[in-house]
Amino acid sequence: MTIEERVVLVEKLFYDLDVEIAEFQKQTKLGCVAGCGKCCNHPELDASPLEFLPWAFHLFLNGEAEKVLEKLNTTTSNICSIYNPISLLDRNRGKCSDYKYRGLICRLFGFGANNDKYGKLRLVTCKIIKEGQKENHDHSVELINDGLPVPIFTDYYMNLSQIDFKLGNIIVPINKALKLAIEEVLQYYAYRPMPDGFTNCA
Repeated sequence: MTIEERVVLVEKLFYDLDVEIAEFQKQTKLGCVAGCGKCCNHPELDASPLEFLPWAFHLFLNGEAEKVLEKLNTTTSNICSIYNPISLLDRNRGKCSDYKYRGLICRLFGFGANNDKYGKLRLVTCKIIKEGQKENHDHSVELINDGLPVPIFTDYYMNLSQIDFKLGNIIVPINKALKLAIEEVLQYYAYRPMPDGFTNCA
């Protein structure tokens, strides 16, 4: 399967998830606090390279892939390189610098669920939402228990891995996932013609 085909399939998966999350938020009234980047600032965030393939392909088409890869190769930080804090004094406030191309974990966290050891769905969200939107959060838990559809982590990651079993099943620290995604795109086009309409990529 070509890079372009894989990117289209990942983006379709993301679109379906975004629609499902939008409906879940409509029913539960849950939402992230504006300007909050605490989850993005977590030093132990893991992801798969495949969920960042659309991001890497976008960088490649815009001639930025090699520059960003060089930055990733020299960074010593565990914090996601795409995250852009408002200031060095308050790293928990900020935003994703490439929000359109954020990964699957970024989309699911806060509005997705996992099965606990008893098989019961548990909403995976942050302390800020749990405490700051307690009434809506508790009502959401009740709605989920009553059968309200909620995005499920394992289902989406299983669907992701069906697009590319190798890249979809590698779970690594997020900056390593970003790096592997770019390397996948660069290696793919090393001995292949550039995508139609693009002559000066990388």
